[in-house]
Amino acid sequence: MSEQTAGEPSAPTDGPAADERPEARLERAVRAAEQALIEFEIAVETFRVEVENFSRLHHQKLGPMYTRLDELDALIWEARAARSGDPEDLRRAQDARSLVMPMPGVDELFHDWMDSDGISDDAGAMLTDRPVRPPQRVRPSDEVRKLYRDLVRRAHPDLARDEAERGRRDAFIARANEAYARGDEQQLRALAEEWAAGPLPEAAGPTGSEELYARLEWLSRRKELLALVARELEESAIGSMLRMAPDDPDRLLDEIAEQLLAQVAQREAELAQAQAQA
Repeated sequence: MSEQTAGEPSAPTDGPAADERPEARLERAVRAAEQALIEFEIAVETFRVEVENFSRLHHQKLGPMYTRLDELDALIWEARAARSGDPEDLRRAQDARSLVMPMPGVDELFHDWMDSDGISDDAGAMLTDRPVRPPQRVRPSDEVRKLYRDLVRRAHPDLARDEAERGRRDAFIARANEAYARGDEQQLRALAEEWAAGPLPEAAGPTGSEELYARLEWLSRRKELLALVARELEESAIGSMLRMAPDDPDRLLDEIAEQLLAQVAQREAELAQAQAQA
């Protein structure tokens, strides 16, 4: 290689190539924004699943304890009212009894069957012969979370370049979301294989500056909407509880159960004392 002539300007080694299209930097910004949005959507969806699973498990595991506490409160006030005959005690006994399920068994028969569309996911699964597998824990396993995130990064609808491709991705991600909510590692692996074997999406070709700017604006609006969803989840009653135990939300259920059991024992002691004094 010949040596550089003295005084000859050096060729630039950094910065964009001289023949780079004017839109290239904008295209890179769009791709970076797309990936950032997908990561944000993954975070929001995983938290939504935790909120939903915690709510369902909270009812399944702790609902009977809350019912028992309501029943004990009613019995305690009824015993006190029977002893005192005080109108205020009678009113409190009636109020306490009104909080207890008036028709035993109704909750077990119909709970979680009705939603805004008239039927729940579990009920729909039963009617369509799909297996009903409620979550066993609040947070899916680490392997399930990794599989889900990798799958969403590849198949996310925001990566589509036309409506047909977006529809295909929407339907596929809906299946991935269902499998993730159940913590179904086997199904997520099968979906990953299905996506890899399916038709490869066409690579995005060059686009004009106006379209790229429009894409950036859409991504920005989409992130704002997701931020509202995330805030609502975090500020909900269940979301607030989950934030108390971010590292082990499943343990939180056990802690609440221990507290409720202590309350049940205390109420039972109060009831025994009230009945003895009647």
